Order: sequence, then structure tokens, then C-alpha cells
Amino acid sequence: MHEPESGLRARLVDVGVELVAREGAQALTLREIARRAGVSHGAPRRYFPTHLELLSAIARSGFGELAERVTAAVGDGTAGPRAQLAELARTYLAFALDNPGMYELMFRHDLLESGHLGLRDTSLPLFGRLVDLVGRIRPDVDARLVAGALWANLHGIAQLWGWGSLQLATGATDFAPLLRSALDAHLGEERA
Repeated sequence: MHEPESGLRARLVDVGVELVAREGAQALTLREIARRAGVSHGAPRRYFPTHLELLSAIARSGFGELAERVTAAVGDGTAGPRAQLAELARTYLAFALDNPGMYELMFRHDLLESGHLGLRDTSLPLFGRLVDLVGRIRPDVDARLVAGALWANLHGIAQLWGWGSLQLATGATDFAPLLRSALDAHLGEERA
């Protein structure tokens, strides 16, 4: 029985997601994805004319998973904006550290700039949520700029923690104190 077009397309993405989780972003070649999906090495080109399009579809899956985790962690919005933002940031860091290959793929400049499969449209809503929460906490600032600086700080923590650099430099055994410091630096110290 012949697999439907959408089924093979989804299988190629699923194989890519599994491959990046096990072996990292550098393992994501068209040939290897096709081999693991059990199709000819040319088959992915029928669904993804370029390698960037397939990588974008795999990264889009990562953004979807991150968005689901953030939504589950932040909840229904009944907590205050500072608590919601802290949970969003903690979830972001945990995702980055649990999924280093996917995280690396998701933020590749060439994929975000390529416009394939609306990857930018998939990544920007999370940033929009960050901007909204920063604006509610700090109405006195340009929320986009502060959110951008905070996001850059979180991204840096994720990268440096993943490499082991922050543990070495700070002696920290958990990223929670660094996260609190980053939030305080961008939002002001939390009042009891």
C-alpha cells in the first residue's frame, strides 16, 4: 500500500526531529533523513525542494513543542505577570538544555531569514508573549527592547550553561540563580 503524500512528508519531519535529538543538527542531511525514513535519497526533494525547507519544517516542530511547554507552564494567566515571565524563562532554558540540537537548529539565522514554512511566524509569537509580559511588569520602558535584551540574556545563559562555561565561572550547579539575576537585571528586583 502506498503511503499518502502528507504521511511521507510528516514522516520525513519526524525522522529529522528524532535525528536532531539523538545526533545534533549537523546530522541532518537529506540523504540520512531519507535513509532513516526508508525512502530513496531523492524522495525528500518531492516534498522539500531545498534542504533549508526540510530543516525549517523540523525547526518548526521544535518551536511548536516549545510553545506547548510554555503554554502548559504559564497556565491560564491567573498568576501575576512576573511569575508568568519567570515560568516562561525557566521553561525556555529547560527546553534549550534538554534539546540542544533542536535549539541550535531553531535559531539558525539562515532558517529564520529564509522565510520557509513561516518559521518566523512560528518563532515571533513567543517573543510577543515575552514583550506583553515585560510591558505589564515595566510599563515605563520600551517593552520590545527590554524583552529583546532579556531574550538575548536567556539565550546566552542557555548556550553558556550547555557548554559548561557558567558552571565553571560561577560555581553554580543550577541555572535558577542566574535566571533570577537576569530577571532582576531587566525587570528590577522582585518585591516581596
